[in-house]
Amino acid sequence: MVVSPNRAPQDEVHSGPRSAESARRSHREVADELRARIRSGQLQPGQRMPTQAKLADEFGVERGAVRQALDILKAERLLTNVTKGSPATVAVDAAEVMHSFAGAEAAPMPTTVALGPRITSAFSAPQVEIDAICLTSISLTLAIGEPLRYIHAGGPKPARVNVRVLLPSRDIDLAFPVPVEGVSAGQEAINPVRRQWLAQRNAQGQVLKHNLLALRATHGIDVSVSFRALPFTPPVKLYLLNGSEALFAYYTLTRRGAEIDHEYLEMYDAQGTQSMLFAFQQGAGLRDTTFVEQSHLWFNALWETISSPLELAPPGF
Repeated sequence: MVVSPNRAPQDEVHSGPRSAESARRSHREVADELRARIRSGQLQPGQRMPTQAKLADEFGVERGAVRQALDILKAERLLTNVTKGSPATVAVDAAEVMHSFAGAEAAPMPTTVALGPRITSAFSAPQVEIDAICLTSISLTLAIGEPLRYIHAGGPKPARVNVRVLLPSRDIDLAFPVPVEGVSAGQEAINPVRRQWLAQRNAQGQVLKHNLLALRATHGIDVSVSFRALPFTPPVKLYLLNGSEALFAYYTLTRRGAEIDHEYLEMYDAQGTQSMLFAFQQGAGLRDTTFVEQSHLWFNALWETISSPLELAPPGF
C-alpha cells in the first residue's frame, strides 16, 4: 500500500522507546536499521518517516547523527525530501531500488546508473576499500564524485579510503580500441586511437587521484590511491567494494566512428559507461559469496604478480 506523503504524524511508524543498546548506535547503524525497515516493508514507499527528533530519541543519538543517516539513505535513492524542517519521505521506487541491485535476483544495470549509488553506499563505512580493473577509469572517476560531494557538503565521512586500480599498460598493443583498418607494423606509436586512449587513461587517473587525495587536506581522511599496469587489455571491468561486493561487466565491442586529430576514423571500441553491471554480494548466497571471494583472489593475484608500476604521465612514446 502506498501511503500519502501528507500522512498524519500519528500514523508515522515508530518502533518504541529507546533502549540502553540503542544509545550506543552510530549514524551508520541508524542508517542500517532504517534501511532494514524499508526492505521489510515496515516503512512503505511514499510514507513519511518519523521526525528527526523522534528518531534521535528512539536511537539515543544526536540529531546530527540522524541527519547523517538520512543523508546516506538519500544517496542510495531510498529517501526523498531530506531537509531539516520536515520528515523525509520513503522514495516511491524504494522497493525497486532495494531489490534491483542485490543478490541472486539482481537485475543488471548500466554502469552510469548503478556504480555511483553503490560507491556512495560503500563510503558510509568507516574504512573504505575499492579495487578496480578497467580500461580508463572514466566510470570510476565519475562515480566517486558522488560521495565526495556529500563529504564536502558536510555529510558523513570515512576515517580511511584505500583505492587500487589496475589499468592496461602503455607498453602493450591494445586489443581495443583499435582502428577498423588496423595498424601497419611499426606504426603503433602514431596510432591516433591508441594515443587518445592513453590520454584518457592518464587524465582520468590523475583526476581520480587528485580528488581523493584532496580529502586528506580538507577533511583529514587517511587516503591511499595506487595504480598498477596490466600487460593485457581487460575484456571485462570489475569493481570490488569494501570486501563485500563485486560489480562485474563485459566490455562489448562495437564499431563506431569518431574524429581524432581532425581526422574521421572508424574503430572497434567499447562504451564502458554503458556496460551492464552485474552485482554480487557477500552473504547473499553461495553463488554470490564465492564470486566475491574469487574476484578478490583474482585481483590480488594480478596486483602482486604480473602487474607493474604505472605512471600517469602525459602520452608520449
